[in-house]
Amino acid sequence: MEVLDRETWAERAATHERRIAAYVDPHLSRRRDRVKHPVFDFLFTYYSLRPAQLRRWHPGHGVALTDAPEYADLKGYGPAATGDTSVTVTEGHLASQQPLVTATHRLLTATAGRPAHFGCFGLHEWAMVYRLTEDETRHAAWPLRLGPDGTDRVVEGHRIACSHFDAYRFFTPPARPLNTLSPGREDRAAFEQPGCLHAGMDLYKHAFRLLPLVSSDLVADCFELAWEIRVMDMRAAPYDLIALGLEPIRIETTDGKREYAEAQRVFSERAAPIRQRLIEECERLLASSC
Repeated sequence: MEVLDRETWAERAATHERRIAAYVDPHLSRRRDRVKHPVFDFLFTYYSLRPAQLRRWHPGHGVALTDAPEYADLKGYGPAATGDTSVTVTEGHLASQQPLVTATHRLLTATAGRPAHFGCFGLHEWAMVYRLTEDETRHAAWPLRLGPDGTDRVVEGHRIACSHFDAYRFFTPPARPLNTLSPGREDRAAFEQPGCLHAGMDLYKHAFRLLPLVSSDLVADCFELAWEIRVMDMRAAPYDLIALGLEPIRIETTDGKREYAEAQRVFSERAAPIRQRLIEECERLLASSC
């Protein structure tokens, strides 16, 4: 058990909060002003971790914090030892989360062990607006670059092979039969592959679901990767977001496809060591619970 005195852990917590504030503060400001952002809101609305929870630093299982009354009543925490005033994530909480840790480990190892594919060209976002009018799309305040008819022609003129269930489930009904794969909620481990942008973004989800068993430093690494992937994902989407400073990746063209595939490859390479860290954390937690 590593033990951190208050000065040490408080400094780490403050560093984490400053790091996250760069993303959270603008979001909260927009929310107060009721201003929606089609790109940056995603990590706070689609994913379930609240901004206040993202701000809070956790050391992870196996670390005790001295002089830390702020943590004493948080879920998963308890005294480090009988009669001890320091707090830590308890063995009881670890035991209660073993099914989640096991399932997360299984999915991440399956994804890491599968070859990466870079030929989807972000068509999932196009399939989500297929045969919709512009006022029916999720981001109706932003026009479609090619208009509804041009967008539909792109979908119909490409092979769609989305392997990620949480993207596929948002396809419009007429777009679903066009997908060459049929990923389901219960068979993610059979489909997820490391070239998928959404699999990279979801590392953030897998990490925060393990809180407070894993360190918030790892969660923040996943969050920042997901943030950058989201920006690239929406640059390749059918929406015209130039007014936001986002130059489109024109995946309907040969050059755009090349640009998208190269960016996808780079993100896959960046995600790989983070995914491996999550796998190793799962293995550490599973070994600790034996």
